[in-house]
Amino acid sequence: MAIDPDDEILQDFLVEAGEILEQLNEQLVDLEQSPDDLDLLNAIFRGFHTVKGGAGFLGLDNLVEVCHKSEDIFNLMRNGERSIEPELMDAILQVLDVVNAQFDELRGGQEPSPAPPDLLATLARYAVPEGEAPVADEAAAPESAAAGMEDSGGGDEAADEGDITDAEFEALLDAMPESGAGAGEGAAAEHGTEAGAGSDEITDEEFEALLDQLHGKGQFKPEAVKPGDASSGAGAGGASEAAGDGSGSDEITDEEFEALLDQLHGKGQFKPEVVKSGDAGKAAETQQPASKPEPEPKAKPESKPKPEPKPKPAAKKPDAGAGKGAAAHKAPAETTVRVDTRRLDDIMNLVGELVLVRNRLATLRASMHDEQISKAIGNLDLVTSDLQDAVMKTRMQPIKKVFGRFPRVVRDLSRSLNKEVRLELRGEDTDLDKNLVEALADPLVHLVRNAVDHGIEPPDEREKAGKPREGHVILAAAQEGDHILLTIQDDGKGMDPEVLRQKAVEKGLMDEEAARRLSDKDAYNLIFMPGFSTKTEISDVSGRGVGMDVVKTSIAQLNGTVEIDSELGKGSVISIKVPLTLAIMPTLMIIVGDQRFAVPLTSVNEIFDLDLSRTNTVDDQEVIVVREKALPLFYLRHWLVRGADPNERVEQGHVVVATVGNQQVGLVVDGLVGQEEVVIKPLGAGLRGLPGFSGATITGDGGIALILDLPSLIKAHA
Repeated sequence: MAIDPDDEILQDFLVEAGEILEQLNEQLVDLEQSPDDLDLLNAIFRGFHTVKGGAGFLGLDNLVEVCHKSEDIFNLMRNGERSIEPELMDAILQVLDVVNAQFDELRGGQEPSPAPPDLLATLARYAVPEGEAPVADEAAAPESAAAGMEDSGGGDEAADEGDITDAEFEALLDAMPESGAGAGEGAAAEHGTEAGAGSDEITDEEFEALLDQLHGKGQFKPEAVKPGDASSGAGAGGASEAAGDGSGSDEITDEEFEALLDQLHGKGQFKPEVVKSGDAGKAAETQQPASKPEPEPKAKPESKPKPEPKPKPAAKKPDAGAGKGAAAHKAPAETTVRVDTRRLDDIMNLVGELVLVRNRLATLRASMHDEQISKAIGNLDLVTSDLQDAVMKTRMQPIKKVFGRFPRVVRDLSRSLNKEVRLELRGEDTDLDKNLVEALADPLVHLVRNAVDHGIEPPDEREKAGKPREGHVILAAAQEGDHILLTIQDDGKGMDPEVLRQKAVEKGLMDEEAARRLSDKDAYNLIFMPGFSTKTEISDVSGRGVGMDVVKTSIAQLNGTVEIDSELGKGSVISIKVPLTLAIMPTLMIIVGDQRFAVPLTSVNEIFDLDLSRTNTVDDQEVIVVREKALPLFYLRHWLVRGADPNERVEQGHVVVATVGNQQVGLVVDGLVGQEEVVIKPLGAGLRGLPGFSGATITGDGGIALILDLPSLIKAHA
């Protein structure tokens, strides 16, 4: 079957069901920790049921099959017929991976591939109550609710056995007096009629809830109704004496059902033979009462349905007969709208242009001594700032979109490493730019996996060290001004700086003298060097000497910083600081030669005047001493001014102390302009990829300034 990826219904399904899958990923891990949480079990069941229903509507049989089998398993769990065990959860989590892969195929316009046969066989083994053998012919069972509705013979057979099917029950609800129809549906839903996805029967509780909705709680008296004497039962407000006799069963008989129908519609008025499992809606329409019902069903006048006029649905009637039921079922007004992210990007670009115009006018205001113009420019400045904030908020997403994947990552990793690890998430509602949310996903996965693999010790080792057998990893996010602070903390074995120094020498990354001079903090930062690893065994988790250097590079590209703190035997903390957004950036405008450059303000720590009496030379590198710490000193004029003498030393200038990667450096500049918010413009084809520059911007005076990329600038020239 051809799939149209641009189909509006398919897109709605992918978005809504995709959100359900994200929730299931978290809920399944939570369920393993809280196996007795019935609300969680029901939520997971509903999740698979909803995805299956949407897939069935679109005719995606392979997706329906795997969701239906999972739904059956959770139906058993919530009925207490199967317990939760790690192997079962492994299979269900594999189902989630398969469904996500099928969604990717759908987005690409392909028919979803079938689930692996071994996975389907595993699900079939778990889809029966514990202690029972799996059904031999699994293909004989209906694979979807739609297939079950088409099998009209099943409904007749159930009737022969004294049961009623879901379709008959729904037809009964549809044919109820209008004042009770909405309530009846509410009662059925509240008491779990959705369980009918795995069964064609209704339970006593569901049936009694329906009667309570019709007659008032406790008003129905089943003992007053005798089989074959529906009239006396109707007068008493009952349906059948057998309802009491069948207390030991979850089924109702034909006599009970017919007595209820006589009570609702008058004796002989309801014709059960028209109710087929595939034609419930027609039955409901046939039995629609032509006149407005009275509050009590027994007072209902007997009249045949008239072809005209058509009665209005009860939920839409404004009269008192509909009453509270109609108001209770009124859909809430829509408060959200889906917008293509490209449209948001276009709006953000236009706001960026407006910011440039604002900066230009703010510069002109100083030279225009007109109070009215100055006041108008001030108002424009205020409105532009508010508009900028509002548009930025539309691009904001909670970091929970990233955090939501980590319970599963930690769960799978701890099982593969035979460790016991508990993950705690904090600050999930912290908002940041959607582009940053996507860009942070991979670096955080590396760091969390590293904490579980390198940081947390095996349970026996932790016990010998006087620690709990279960390790603890905290992933937290918080906003600090115009930055987001992310921390990954573990209570593992920590890092030994001496071991790190030795490894650096062994791998030829530095000589012994240089390694000995490293502070403990600098030694911790060695793990970000390419090819550095303390693992002696290579596994599919880590130990290949890659990963942490990628993290450092990725964070630097986001104009962020990474810091490590650790204590041997106590654990480690990795802190990441990134800006709230990448579209509009606060910068420090500097002058080198006669050209302006913009330095991202997130990298700047402090500024002071150059004092040559505080400089020294160490290992052929000029350094400047700041608070008893030597910082390497670099003259930007040597790198950015064509024809500059590399040996020239200026006596006057300013030193901008900036953080590059995990190290502080001093950058000598010729002049300072001040802080300015800039809009990043990509470089042209001729300059794209030039090391040291991340883009360009238009300054407040109408000029052009290049935005410096300090990590690549230092790497290229130092």
